[in-house]
Amino acid sequence: MEVKKDSLKAWVLAARPKTLTGAAVPVMIGLALAWVDAKAYVDAPFNWLAAVLCLLFAFIMQIDANFINDFVDYAKGADDRETRLGPERACAQGWVSIERMKHAIALTTCLACIVGLPLACIVSLDMVLIGLLCVVFCFLYTTHLSYMGLGDVLVLVFFGLVPVSFTYYVQLRTFTPEVIMASLACGLVIDALLLVNNFRDRDTDRISGKKTLVVRMGAKAALGCYLCVGIVACLMGLVFVMNGRLWAFALPFAYLVLHVFTFLNMRRIWQGRALNRCLGETARNILIYGLLVTIGILLS
Repeated sequence: MEVKKDSLKAWVLAARPKTLTGAAVPVMIGLALAWVDAKAYVDAPFNWLAAVLCLLFAFIMQIDANFINDFVDYAKGADDRETRLGPERACAQGWVSIERMKHAIALTTCLACIVGLPLACIVSLDMVLIGLLCVVFCFLYTTHLSYMGLGDVLVLVFFGLVPVSFTYYVQLRTFTPEVIMASLACGLVIDALLLVNNFRDRDTDRISGKKTLVVRMGAKAALGCYLCVGIVACLMGLVFVMNGRLWAFALPFAYLVLHVFTFLNMRRIWQGRALNRCLGETARNILIYGLLVTIGILLS
């Protein structure tokens, strides 16, 4: 692929647009739950400005995380062009200069704070702390925690609990058991993306000292874990049944079928660059899960 250095195309590739589904899905689910509950239980007005700000903050933080990951992995030598199996990275390929990437990280971090700050005015100053935690762990994930095998825990928290629950909280100023369970289920579904990524890179990660969950548990157990996160997430949807949202429980089983097919493809391919196909399928599956749960909630 020919990409002019520091061009618009280079920055679009560095931002990794396909990963934005992981940022959008939790906010979608949180907003759907808040919309329905606002009308059904408290008859409160839905704050569209807060909804847009939540979505923008999620998108910008995801891009920020991608930039940080690109920069840090290159600096640590984890993005060697000869051994890399995953999609090409901007710094490693020379599409973006190191200095420009530093500036981009500073810019996106500041922009996320600017977008998130009005939420503190709309809700409470507690949102400042939540925003700061998101920023801090965005840096810690790539620089330290992913090398310690804690990436999956952070996905569960910052792609599940935090975005779903606090998107709901921004609208209704409360949490419910249903929202917490939906948050955890969402985090499990999105963790599948990290699992397939680390499954593909297990050999190079082991050599570079990156002790991911896949490296720690081994390939066979990790493959089983990939299958289980989808199954468990769908079963956790039983909480929707308890609240009369039958469609929100039933529709995601269509996602589960796709998830199983991707699992079978992973088992068949097993290793190498061909697993990037499963990475793309998993991103697609996550988006489908989010759409199905959101539609199911709204139909209720």
